[in-house]
Amino acid sequence: MENALIIGASGGIGAALSVALSERGVAVTGLSRSGDGLDVTDEASVSAALGQLSGPFDMIFVATGGLEINGQRPEKSLKDVTAQNMRDQFALNCIGPSLVLKHAPKLLPRDRRCIFVALSARVGSIGDNGFGGWYAYRTAKAALNQMIHTGAIELARSHKHSICVALHPGTVETPLTAKYAGHHPTVTPQQAATNLLGVLDGLTPDDTGLFYDWAGKRVPW
Repeated sequence: MENALIIGASGGIGAALSVALSERGVAVTGLSRSGDGLDVTDEASVSAALGQLSGPFDMIFVATGGLEINGQRPEKSLKDVTAQNMRDQFALNCIGPSLVLKHAPKLLPRDRRCIFVALSARVGSIGDNGFGGWYAYRTAKAALNQMIHTGAIELARSHKHSICVALHPGTVETPLTAKYAGHHPTVTPQQAATNLLGVLDGLTPDDTGLFYDWAGKRVPW
């Protein structure tokens, strides 16, 4: 791999990925809201930012996302569901990565292995949901998973060597996740980046369109 584009490069996982890839000798281009004014929920912003890049990038990694948006905590009950939180969650966790995916094909090489990956979450799995709650976040991530799966089908037609996947990074140590980690094991952003890159190293185009966790195990849709 020679070149990588990290969307959300100022966040915990995005920054750690940038460092880990650079240490591998990969030329990393990073974009973020804080550093570049990129608003992934606004197509004009995405189009302008990606339109300035020439590529090709062997990897495009979308590391954006959020659990609490505008101070809204995950819902414990149906009575807590609001239209505004649903809109906010979809905008950041589904629409944002989807817009990047829309503009990604022209930045990916057609003649060799290339990767498009977006951070998802195990709680976005319908098949793995045994606890309920967290309605807006779960639903937005489930929608993102469908976008990745569907986009992978189309991308494979023009980019025969492409790998387009969703990844669950595990519970990563940040001030936000500290509220919700509970008894779940956590990892540092640096370890999460190492784990995720290790998973991607082992994937082939036959694995495109799938959903994996940090250990390389498939997560049910």
